[in-house]
Amino acid sequence: MSDRTTHTAVRMSGRDPHEPGRSATPLELLFDLTFVIAFGVAAGELAHFLAEDHVWDGIVGFAFATFAVSWAWINFAWFASAYDTDDWIFRLTTMVQMVGVIILALGLPDMFESLLEDEHMANQVMVLGYVVMRVPMLLQWYRASRQDPARARTCQVFMVTLAVSQAAWVVLALVETSIPVFFAFALPVILVEMAGPYVAEQIHEGTPWHAHHIAERYGLLVIIALGEGLIGGAATLSAIISTEGWTIDVAVLGLAGVGVTFGMWWTYFVIPSGEILHAHRARGFSWGYGHIPLFGALVAVGAGLHAAALYLEHHSELSATATVLTVVVPLGLYVALLFVLYALLTHTLDPFHVLLVAGSAAVLAVGTVMVAAGAPLTWSLLVVAFTPWVTVIGYETVGHRHNEDVLASL
Repeated sequence: MSDRTTHTAVRMSGRDPHEPGRSATPLELLFDLTFVIAFGVAAGELAHFLAEDHVWDGIVGFAFATFAVSWAWINFAWFASAYDTDDWIFRLTTMVQMVGVIILALGLPDMFESLLEDEHMANQVMVLGYVVMRVPMLLQWYRASRQDPARARTCQVFMVTLAVSQAAWVVLALVETSIPVFFAFALPVILVEMAGPYVAEQIHEGTPWHAHHIAERYGLLVIIALGEGLIGGAATLSAIISTEGWTIDVAVLGLAGVGVTFGMWWTYFVIPSGEILHAHRARGFSWGYGHIPLFGALVAVGAGLHAAALYLEHHSELSATATVLTVVVPLGLYVALLFVLYALLTHTLDPFHVLLVAGSAAVLAVGTVMVAAGAPLTWSLLVVAFTPWVTVIGYETVGHRHNEDVLASL
């Protein structure tokens, strides 16, 4: 709708899911900037928890934060793909949701800290952020239900599940319980959160989301998640340089950070997600939900690189081997999830992909064994950074033929 010169209210009747040339809007890109902050805070908290040897608490807090941040983005992204009117109402409700994301991000440190105290989950500010986000989102779904009668039932399912789950989050935030009890009650709420969109999309034809547009939106958030690794690593390397100057360790760690980030970017974008989703819309939600741990793995790799830089600054309680594992574990998870998502999306299992996963695991193992045997941490990380390049080389030489066969079958 970039050809519009004014932004008067437009009937929210749903976008054409086959609209040619559909791409992310400037408003969506602006909205995504708030998630730079949210992912950045989560990565920073995880890095410091790891460096202080609070590994388990850091992982639990990061997993919860990743779900909260990713789910907030998913709610907006799929609705906008189906109903973006780009009128003044849509723009202002989006602005309010951006405020909610900022509040959510500001609440992450308190939540992480409460895990250390082991008393009760301090997620009140996070829940406040969700309330600020979801009031305008409920208004948007209500508007769509009134102005798109053919999909009114679908919109109403979204409204009910959002309202019920948000009410449950508010109760959990107000009632002080132990951490285990909190998560025991949070699990069914999360299931309601995730079941709502799935159930809604089974009614009639579901919402008119655009396959190529939603694939582009996910790709843009992947880039944001990757960027956190570059930002966090660069900031800490700058601190090392200011105290110790330029050293071989700084250069090698910087090369490892850029190399692994670029390799993960390359591997993600070899998947023709838009074309496959366009042909098989029913596969969209396993693919969409599956990105939540994928986003977390990408951000966690950046946090691991940050933890490695803290080790070089002598600000870490971890051993060299444990520090390398802060990168190895999320990177291995990313590689595994990438191929799982590919299999779910294409409904294929290419034996060559199994070899690529095995080769990636071997590289991770070599990097870990190196540091355990006494090799410098930075050189071990440089070897680990080669992991995604196993897939890059494999795809560019042989694996691309599988993609060609998949696309031909569509």
